[in-house]
Amino acid sequence: MSMYQTIANYSAKFFKKNVLFKYGFNLSPMYRRSTGRITFVSEDLMTVTMKLPISYKNRNYVNTIFGGSMFSAADPIPMVQLMNLLGSDYVVWDKSAEVFFKRPAKETLYAEFQYTLEELEEIKAKVTQQNELEIVKTTNLTNKDQSKIFCQVKKTIYIADKAYFKQKRARKRA
Repeated sequence: MSMYQTIANYSAKFFKKNVLFKYGFNLSPMYRRSTGRITFVSEDLMTVTMKLPISYKNRNYVNTIFGGSMFSAADPIPMVQLMNLLGSDYVVWDKSAEVFFKRPAKETLYAEFQYTLEELEEIKAKVTQQNELEIVKTTNLTNKDQSKIFCQVKKTIYIADKAYFKQKRARKRA
């Protein structure tokens, strides 16, 4: 279990999960360096919103938001969100990512990360049938009114039944 999971498990005795998610991200050094900030987490964790203000910390050589800041602000959220939604019977890993820079960003960017109940039920059903699967989640970083897309991040996420995953790893070691 990671340091972040240990802190979250202990803190869950005192705070709601959505509050821990928001402030856990915003206070963690690994996320703070992205310059992104989680602005909202729904109580059911199905919706997370983020903003990435342009500042001296993330401006690049041509005075726009550095592409690495755009990617790193969006990168961890879909996986950690799904881990919390599915629970401890599943293994969830980032498998790959694609980043598409659509236009230079000279303003604050916003993103929404969303899972639906149907999506979660489909994931659980497929894992029950196949033991493991991969999904692709796409996140757009936009202006405030969502009329312009500045960056698109496509994350491939691996999901497996925890017992199956442990057996699979044991077979590989043997």
